[in-house]
Amino acid sequence: MKYDIKSLSLAKKGRLRIEWANEYMPVLTLIRKRFTREKPLKGTRVAACLHVTTETANLMITLKAGGAETVLCASNPLSTQDDVAASLVKDHRIPVFAIKGEDNKTYYKHLNKALDIKPHVSMDDGADLVSTIHKERTDLVANILGGTEETTTGVIRLRALQDKGQLLFPLVAVNDADTKHLFDNRYGTGQSTIDGILRATNILMAGAHFVVCGYGWCGRGVASRARGMGANVIVCETDPLKALEAVMDGYNVMGLKEAARKGDVFVTLTGDINVIRQEHFKLMKDGAIVCNSGHFNVEIDLATLAKMSKKRRRVRDFVEEYTLKNGRRINILGDGRLINLAAAEGHPASVMDMSFANQALACEFLKKNSSSLERKVYKVPDDIDKEISRLKLRSLGVKIDRLTKQQKEYLTSWEMGT
Repeated sequence: MKYDIKSLSLAKKGRLRIEWANEYMPVLTLIRKRFTREKPLKGTRVAACLHVTTETANLMITLKAGGAETVLCASNPLSTQDDVAASLVKDHRIPVFAIKGEDNKTYYKHLNKALDIKPHVSMDDGADLVSTIHKERTDLVANILGGTEETTTGVIRLRALQDKGQLLFPLVAVNDADTKHLFDNRYGTGQSTIDGILRATNILMAGAHFVVCGYGWCGRGVASRARGMGANVIVCETDPLKALEAVMDGYNVMGLKEAARKGDVFVTLTGDINVIRQEHFKLMKDGAIVCNSGHFNVEIDLATLAKMSKKRRRVRDFVEEYTLKNGRRINILGDGRLINLAAAEGHPASVMDMSFANQALACEFLKKNSSSLERKVYKVPDDIDKEISRLKLRSLGVKIDRLTKQQKEYLTSWEMGT
């Protein structure tokens, strides 16, 4: 078995952490039990480009239990947990190509190693696998049944391919499942982003002016958690509807230039490029903390910041201090990459339980329905979304009511009025 990880000696620690995460992933556990019995993915090769975490490990184990031949590479150079990669290789015989801190060349070499399996299903977090297939590995398309995409940024890229008529196989937007983005993006990103910032800096949140750039589901989550810790939260948006919602939710909403003068901590969560750039750096306070929790490290214009600076130094793990020519300092966390995975452990397992349940069932959906699917981006089918909700409620010991026959008839009729 071929693989490329930091060290197999880390496997014991990884094994224990994977087991711990599994305790908080009851929905995926129930799916794994069914997959073990039914083997719905038998004969299916799956190439996955995901954050190599304890939660991802449990997804890979579930896919293998379902009969799939799997291989895993990292979807971000700083998100890999090396002990987890070691355990997957040593304890579960799942090939992994990922090393925390790998350079860009190694990152794409690993991605191509994963594609060498000639997958039937691609599994992405950011669409780098799909992008590479479309740019460089079109020879693989004949074998591909379809793919899945985990995150907002990746779905944006896939829809761009679809809109240009260039999408070569069907994709399921796992991110768009209600049991994914309403929970993972809001509660997972909300908690883990704050966790990453605190681990990197150990600052006091109470009383700080905390600027959230982007008020999508991830931004909503971060803003909520920051406010809960006593921060004065400022929201910056370009979408008038989202900006209005932030106002109604009780946040201060303003343009980023104005916020740049006030903020102590800045977090980008937009999925777009150069959100914080030269015009904002010029206005920031001495000692401002800037980080990103969007998928790619493009939201902060680090190249321009470097040109504006006379000195750079690493002052803490995951904190790089840029000293501007006028003497003011700006602290960048995690090299501008996902701070929740660069400096912390990513989302809690209990929220990734639903996200990765969607991934597993979407993979099964593609295997069963590939012949009838077109070359477009699909939402996760509603029946999968509802089944995951039912399983999650069951695991929490929560019971809900059912509609009566009369209520069902009323909701499907037009004759009955006041």
